[in-house]
Amino acid sequence: MQNFINKLQSSLKEGSFVKLTLSKPSAISRQQSADLNNVYVKPIILKNEKMYSFTYRYERRDETKNYDAEQTLEMITELLSGIFLNASLFTLTEDVTLLVSKKGKTTVMCKAVKEQREQNVQHDKVKNRLINTDNPWWFKLGLTTREGKVTADMQHKFKQICKYVEIVDGIMKNVKFDGKIRIADMGAGKGYLTFALYEYLTQRCKYDIMMEGVEIRSDLVVKINEIIKESNLKDFRFVESSIEAFDCQQTTDSGQRFRVQSSEFKVQSQLDVLIALHACNTATDDAIIKGIESNAKLIICAPCCHKQIRQEMEKSKIVDPITRYGIFMERQAVMITDAIRALIMEYFGYKTQVMEFIEMEHTPKNVLLVGRKSDAPVDKEAILKQIEDLKKQYGIERHYLEKVLG
Repeated sequence: MQNFINKLQSSLKEGSFVKLTLSKPSAISRQQSADLNNVYVKPIILKNEKMYSFTYRYERRDETKNYDAEQTLEMITELLSGIFLNASLFTLTEDVTLLVSKKGKTTVMCKAVKEQREQNVQHDKVKNRLINTDNPWWFKLGLTTREGKVTADMQHKFKQICKYVEIVDGIMKNVKFDGKIRIADMGAGKGYLTFALYEYLTQRCKYDIMMEGVEIRSDLVVKINEIIKESNLKDFRFVESSIEAFDCQQTTDSGQRFRVQSSEFKVQSQLDVLIALHACNTATDDAIIKGIESNAKLIICAPCCHKQIRQEMEKSKIVDPITRYGIFMERQAVMITDAIRALIMEYFGYKTQVMEFIEMEHTPKNVLLVGRKSDAPVDKEAILKQIEDLKKQYGIERHYLEKVLG
């Protein structure tokens, strides 16, 4: 062990250190809860000084910390004495491997490097991110540190945000918009996805948009509007309202009203894009209604719970070989609810699509229901028959969405 530490110390002192990997956590460290699997160390130049970047790889997250040479030696010594059984040190002249058996026997193997090796002291790999975490609103929203680094506990949220922006961008590219695009994000919550889409569409795609986040919690609305004002973001605001009560005829900042009239409803408004992610139970239907009534060109929903149809199915007492099992009843209710939503949107002239929102490992609520307004003729009778057949098969009296739309 001391032989390995000496070689590590020499490489740090002489400047020949290339990288180091710690692996194989001991059984004791596993029992003590630490879900740390590996540590990776590499040299970096930070503020014109040579430092050493430690990447701690846990089961579900990564953490990065930077140390100077003296601290690096201390940290690696500590990690080897209490957590890891294997270490691989790479220098400009040799590779040194440390192996510790379960019984504590230590072996060090050294191999000379024949090829010419270089140090990589680049601080961060350049990532092609769809959103820029250096923008100040991400720190104010609690996603990043002041330095623009995504915090450890927000890594999964950040991945979800990027995936969401990627999907919506792909959807919007297939829709033709004229002039300013008005977007309403229903049930916007803390605003992560609302800000992400606003940033991407305005800064990367150069769209002219008006973004409205609709949220019923007044404290969140006040907080988010303060962040918008402090960040000097134009044509962007949060509105305190339930989805059902949201007024699609609200004016823009310039006082101009939208005057496009729907063919099905006498609502003089134009909402180009309606988004509702994880609006609970029938709130998703309320959002779809707003999109249909305002003749939106694009409706994007990630439905949440589906209690209304589940209750209808249970009340009817109709069961089949699938729904006799409770867990399958729940899944069937989800699929029936969203299938009828898609059919009703098709009835009102939307070409619908159902896709995966994010991977199942992040959330089971991963379905994205998309409707694009189409001029293609619609066989409404055929659609109504499909809806009636589904309802009859599972003992459903009426879907909330068809009830509200009449």
